[in-house]
Amino acid sequence: MNAMIVAPQPEAVEAGALVLKRGGNAVDAAIACAFMQGVVDPQMAGIGGFGSMQVYMPRRGVHEVLEFYARAPLKASPEMWSDLLVGQSRDGFAFLLEGGISEIGYLAVCTPGSVKGYAEALARYGTFEWADVVAPAAKQARRGFMVRPHVHWYWAQDGVDTGEVRTLDKLRFSNTGRAIYFRPDGAVKLPGDVVVNTDLAQTLERIAAAGPDIFYKGEIAEEIAADMAANGGLIGKDDLARYELSTAQPLWGEYRGYDIATSPPPASGISMLQLLHILEHFDVGAMEHDGAEHIVLLAEAMKRMTIDKDRHLGDPAYVDVPVARLLSRDYCSGLAAEIKAGLRARIERVDDRSPRDTTHISVVDREGNAVALTHTLGSPSGAITDGLGFMYNGTMSRFDPRPGRAGSLAPGKRRASSAAPTIVFKDDRPVIVMGAPGGSYIAPSMAQGLMNLIDFDMSMSEAVAAPRIVAVSNTIDVSNRIPRYVTEEIEGRGYEVKRSWQSYAFAALHGIQIEDGICRGGADPQRDGMAMAVPA
Repeated sequence: MNAMIVAPQPEAVEAGALVLKRGGNAVDAAIACAFMQGVVDPQMAGIGGFGSMQVYMPRRGVHEVLEFYARAPLKASPEMWSDLLVGQSRDGFAFLLEGGISEIGYLAVCTPGSVKGYAEALARYGTFEWADVVAPAAKQARRGFMVRPHVHWYWAQDGVDTGEVRTLDKLRFSNTGRAIYFRPDGAVKLPGDVVVNTDLAQTLERIAAAGPDIFYKGEIAEEIAADMAANGGLIGKDDLARYELSTAQPLWGEYRGYDIATSPPPASGISMLQLLHILEHFDVGAMEHDGAEHIVLLAEAMKRMTIDKDRHLGDPAYVDVPVARLLSRDYCSGLAAEIKAGLRARIERVDDRSPRDTTHISVVDREGNAVALTHTLGSPSGAITDGLGFMYNGTMSRFDPRPGRAGSLAPGKRRASSAAPTIVFKDDRPVIVMGAPGGSYIAPSMAQGLMNLIDFDMSMSEAVAAPRIVAVSNTIDVSNRIPRYVTEEIEGRGYEVKRSWQSYAFAALHGIQIEDGICRGGADPQRDGMAMAVPA
């Protein structure tokens, strides 16, 4: 059996592939790749972020989800921002507060989990030494990375239409950001320009030498806490020292004879499964792919999924998430019946205004071990401690400032995650490993990718690149490659349609398909990534 790794950044894929070539397993490769992603895509992920990974190791009898989500500061309270709410992004991803205080700066930061998550994964499942998997990323940070088209696109986004803080403002927020992300004339660096981050290289070298405890209980923890205190942040030494990750059993669903294992709440695997459980009541494969009938069906199912997500999804340690009911055959068949009857769902949001910053790795090694790892900054806060080089997550904007709701703030609470790292089985053998970055768009895009493979018999490369739609608001958003005659027909039925300027839009699927012992990968063209095979 060959090995395969797929991710949105070529440098990160190469780092993981070299580990596989040296005899490392899927977990070793995933962690080396993850560290590299934080260097070459520093607003998508990094050691100031968080994530989760599904690990399947059949020879060891391991199949579990390692969760290292960001946690709200221990000083947070449900009412602290209840009078500052001014709106919500159109996709429901962010709550918008006066002055953008939960989006940019030190108040936006939740306790990071990535360093502890990477270390725990390597200790539990890996074979390489800690310093060995960190070293390539440190070397890359010192050497620098070339800005890729997607990186520049993300940097240059303008949040005026959505009410969200612009990425450029976040890049300019810190001394480090102003020094490394901009040209001498003050313009943000362009594709082909090089970003050298010596501070990050030194931080990674310190972590490699001392181990992860330096980040949570040692010198780096002290530097983080001091900087937070000096700038009004809520993260303190206790937040870092008391940070805990968790493990969970995969959440299972079914679709047309395939068994699907994904991340349980607070992740969004439940939303992806619910969407598939609704759509299983329709002969999707008999429809014209991305025809009007297909798109309207997807949209109505997505809206119902989104209503349930907004109402119920949160940290199960704090709220009761009715997983069994939401995925039950009776409940999902009832939602399907509503769609068949022509009933249109409507999503209620605080304010309907409105691409998200996350990254993903899919790996299968020669022994059949499989890893699906999704990690992120949630969104970048812009805050970088002088001398450390990495940007902190901005996940506080994802909490609902209104008390008494599933996503409300609470000290130490994990914010509901959009991630859905997934492994699909047929006859008890893995056949698909897939995940995606993309915020609220992940669950609907993942479901479409799986349907492309299962209902439309596409290859992995075809499935991840096929045009997609999302309906996580009351508008149907479509890729620019959806024909206009199709969207005109949908609009004729009374739907509002918004056409993306992007040909490859809405999350970014990265997956591996396993057939007859051969792994074939596909990287969504949206993110400039690649799939790399390592021969048996």
